[in-house]
Amino acid sequence: MAKGAESIHRYYEIKGEKVVRKRKFCPRCGEGVFLAEHKDRLSCGKCGYTEFKKK
Repeated sequence: MAKGAESIHRYYEIKGEKVVRKRKFCPRCGEGVFLAEHKDRLSCGKCGYTEFKKK
């Protein structure tokens, strides 16, 4: 099992009949790679993509 695979359930939520993602996917790496949430930015640990949050 991959590192962190057992905690992937924290990134999804079930609302009625639908599964909703709580975090954004990386636009470079594609679906399956989530962006990490920091105080001032979102970043991808795989490719280094960064989005800064607006104040």
